[in-house]
Amino acid sequence: MALLARVLKSMERIAPQSLADHAWDNVGLLVEAPYPRTRAASTAPQRVFLTIDFTTAVVDEALNDPSVGVIVAYHPPIFRGMKRLLLKDTKQRMVLQCAAKGVSVFSPHTSCDSCEDGVNDWMLQGFGDSGTSSVYVPAVNPPTGHENSGKGRVFTFHEPKPVQQVIEQIKRHFGLPHVRAAIHPTHASNEKLISTVGVWAGSGSELVNHPADLYLTGELGHHDVLEALEQNRTVILCEHSNTERGYLSAVLKPKLEALLSQDGGEPVEIVVSKTDKDPLVVV
Repeated sequence: MALLARVLKSMERIAPQSLADHAWDNVGLLVEAPYPRTRAASTAPQRVFLTIDFTTAVVDEALNDPSVGVIVAYHPPIFRGMKRLLLKDTKQRMVLQCAAKGVSVFSPHTSCDSCEDGVNDWMLQGFGDSGTSSVYVPAVNPPTGHENSGKGRVFTFHEPKPVQQVIEQIKRHFGLPHVRAAIHPTHASNEKLISTVGVWAGSGSELVNHPADLYLTGELGHHDVLEALEQNRTVILCEHSNTERGYLSAVLKPKLEALLSQDGGEPVEIVVSKTDKDPLVVV
């Protein structure tokens, strides 16, 4: 079985495409190389390259490795319709480069958010076994193995915690020295402790429709933050892709490795981009 077919089969088990938000998202196989790279082109095993964002630096990194045959880009590099493919357009140029080099591109995006053991579940791992989690919006007719899938997650601590302790857990889990915080006065003074944390990977615009003492997400609009404070909630923002990137190494890489090692095909290596990073930093 060709590498691309093996990756598609494995990704469907990890994050079924039926769980994606098809109303606006563009998931699945986005670039199918007409002349795929083969193992004969390199003495090393074929590789699957994982990244959150599809940037020039990331594409150069992937294509400069002759063993890479498939890129799994969490964010879809093709989001809106293209009427032509021209080199002067950044996204179109990168898509053309991948196809020309024999590298296919797959994007799981919101199917990876909603699935069991997906990005939203990974976001909660920093809290360990100090509480329990549930889904905000359960999936309708979820596929087998993903009965607890759906949009967003809410974590309930066994024992409420001071907001600063929760913030330190978040920073440690995401490996961030700083986060942006809008802390409600009753939480800042410890008059009220944090009992529940609502999480939503990437953009948390839908999170504000659900209850929690603290919202944890990547980004949120100014007026949504103000409304959260009016509802006696604290907001922690880590920047969009910082809430997603750690999932690649911690969860997706070992899952793909395990499935591809069991499908009877040739050995495959999974690599995570070293140049992929959130464009925003606190200075």
